[in-house]
Amino acid sequence: MQPVALEDLTIHPAAPLLIVDVDEVLAHFMAGFERYVNRHGVEMRIDRFALFQNLYRPGETEPLDLETGKALFDDFFRHGADDLDPVEGAADALADLSARSGVVILTNAPAHALESRTGWLGKYGFDYPMILHSGLKGPAIAAMAGRTAGPSCFIDDLLPNLESSYQSAPAVARFQIIADHRLRPYAPTVPERHDLHEDWATLGPALGAAIA
Repeated sequence: MQPVALEDLTIHPAAPLLIVDVDEVLAHFMAGFERYVNRHGVEMRIDRFALFQNLYRPGETEPLDLETGKALFDDFFRHGADDLDPVEGAADALADLSARSGVVILTNAPAHALESRTGWLGKYGFDYPMILHSGLKGPAIAAMAGRTAGPSCFIDDLLPNLESSYQSAPAVARFQIIADHRLRPYAPTVPERHDLHEDWATLGPALGAAIA
């Protein structure tokens, strides 16, 4: 698969559109990142909905300093981002939905993650156009959804992105899934605005109903 720029993306003007995040939606990011930091002598203790604040040196009670955590994150996308397990049921659900809708992958990741991200998506059956993005996703979602008269849906794990979509493109249906069961109790959610799911067994049919 090849990445595309937003302005070069082909969107059918009448078809439904699914805009899908990767980490904790299609990929078990936290588990993969945990394996990577473990190899570098760092533990992950999930006791909040955060990334760097859950990283510790063995035996220490204060989280790893932010600079070191960010360096591990950047290096992960250079050397470890292929080591992610796909979220159960996601590939099959999207394959089914893609028969009647467009699918676009909208992922926030460092620029140097381009090769590993496209390689991972192709390997696990997510062969859809991918936009490598940074920052809140609402404006990009509005730009894509505005190019089709069909219903559009956005799927992400992070509340700020869902809220951004709500502000920029309120007509787009929003769905939240947090694949890592350890994170779910701590995840900020607003289920009355963003339909909340624990897995693709319920998310897939909900998306199907939204684009019917």
